[in-house]
Amino acid sequence: MTDIKSMKLYRHVERIYRELGELGKTIEDPLNVYELAPFDQLHYHGTDALDVALAMLGIDQQQNWLEIGSGLGGPARYLATCSEAHVTALELQPDQHELALDLTARCGLEDRVEHVCGDFLQFEREAGSFDAIVSWLALYHIPERARLLEKCHRLLAPSGCFYTEDLTARGDIDDGQRSLLERDLYAITLRHINADWAEFVRVRLAAYRADRARHLRVHGEAAVTAMTDFYSAVNRHFQSGKLGGIRLCARKLEVAV
Repeated sequence: MTDIKSMKLYRHVERIYRELGELGKTIEDPLNVYELAPFDQLHYHGTDALDVALAMLGIDQQQNWLEIGSGLGGPARYLATCSEAHVTALELQPDQHELALDLTARCGLEDRVEHVCGDFLQFEREAGSFDAIVSWLALYHIPERARLLEKCHRLLAPSGCFYTEDLTARGDIDDGQRSLLERDLYAITLRHINADWAEFVRVRLAAYRADRARHLRVHGEAAVTAMTDFYSAVNRHFQSGKLGGIRLCARKLEVAV
């Protein structure tokens, strides 16, 4: 199986420190989630997507949440700031996990966000530990989809909510394209559901290319080449008509026996 770092978005995680440097921040300055938001959201539509989740889940009291595939910790920090939730942020990649720990501490959110480094399929908590399980563009990385969903169901409290935005297949994908999707996006499992983020990725690529000189100054050739390659690959896959996305919100039901 392809290594997750074949997905170039996950390389050069120090990009965020370079962006903070552009804002005049040192490596020790305190931060807040709003100044981090342009850089620490690795999914589509940034905090707007998180606001949709908050509205759909209707959080109005203190709850325990689990985020699967928490990346640099941006969604977890934002959710904890905009609700009364305590968020467990689970991330597979050690470099992203360590960076997220630092950013969360600098935001003063250590008591609201718990960072855990590990594989969700190996993650253990008591049954019913979480009032909500959320994920943005991460579940398609994980094999054994039935096992994944069964585990989510077990970890959710009665009437708990499951919310995800994820990539999907929009039609038959041949072996060649499947291999490219695994390399470019670490796409391990893609379900066949029709949705569309094609315009977002097209505009994102054009904007990144238009500001190439600025990005080279801030990040250097290697990081800019990696990001341009990644954005180009994602755009190609979406424009092919074979890749789409889904937003799913579900509630756990208790069936009387």
